Amino acid sequence: MWSYRKRLERDLDRWREAGWVTASGEAAIRADLETGVRAVGLAPSLAILGAVLMGFAVMSFVAANWQDMARAVRLALLFGLLWASYGLAGFLLARGLNAFAHASILLGTAIFGASIMLISQMYHVDGNPPDAVLVWGLGALLAGVLLKSNPALALAMVLVGIWGMWETGLREEVFWPFLLGWGAVSAAFYWRRWRPGLHLSGLALSGFLITLGYILHGGHGHVQVVAIGLAIVGLAMAGERVRPELTGLWPGTLGYGAVVAFAGLYALQFVESPEIDMLILLAVLTLALLIAAIFWGLKSGNRGALWLGYSGFSIEILGVYSKTIGTLLNTSLFFLIAGLIVCGLAALAYRLHSGRESREVKP
Repeated sequence: MWSYRKRLERDLDRWREAGWVTASGEAAIRADLETGVRAVGLAPSLAILGAVLMGFAVMSFVAANWQDMARAVRLALLFGLLWASYGLAGFLLARGLNAFAHASILLGTAIFGASIMLISQMYHVDGNPPDAVLVWGLGALLAGVLLKSNPALALAMVLVGIWGMWETGLREEVFWPFLLGWGAVSAAFYWRRWRPGLHLSGLALSGFLITLGYILHGGHGHVQVVAIGLAIVGLAMAGERVRPELTGLWPGTLGYGAVVAFAGLYALQFVESPEIDMLILLAVLTLALLIAAIFWGLKSGNRGALWLGYSGFSIEILGVYSKTIGTLLNTSLFFLIAGLIVCGLAALAYRLHSGRESREVKP
């Protein structure tokens, strides 16, 4: 929000000097911008953090005094705190204090999770431990949907991720049911039109896809990861043309697909330990992907793809240098070829850009 505001203020000054924006229009835009800034202020953020801390406080207090309480007192305390949190949320919503209401909802979901763990301990409920996390995540999802609470939905995605990782570690194989939980929470994010939540979904799915390379085919499934990442990139590029009205969906999808493909290529180079000739080939392909991401970011205004390309390019160069530092001749040859390719692409981009500008100014 801060970077957007800074860029908009700079653009407003330029538009005013060019006569594109009137003084009254500029004032209206700045007033609307200030309203948006106040809506995402410090107080709501601190309220969410306070709810998280209070949730841990409740869990710690109850756990510390658990043995000294009668069973009925334990249950009454847990359920009382749970419904008190949701009741407070309803009161705050009625007063128009939505941010604080969502913090109270988040506190209620935290107490719900603590109740699951402590009641299971009290009644000596045996079973699969990750199932408790799944139930907690479903409760957070239900609260987020019924009460239209984005923080509760974010907690649901975090819990679904923990559930998936825990099950994967116990089974030592791909845990495909994770995709069902991920899809349910992602659908709720899309229903709420909450962009940070969709980015959280992208991160969770990217992590799942990257781990496939370390599980499939005895831990050598990175080629499949690269293919999946490139397919996601292709889907995003096609989606921008077929459904351009979904402007908030495709840039992020392209970025996460590129991350997955880059992670797979990186593993093929520096985890699989290929021969030097294959390493150079994979490095050239990786650099081509990253340069394409930079080009696409510049062309479409996708800053995420742009910085992904810059960051990945640096990581790739450092990785190649570290891997081939013992064979300086091959290292220098690789950097020479890569440098020539990049310089050639720079010259081509300059000629294309100059030609387009000349056509635009031609009468």
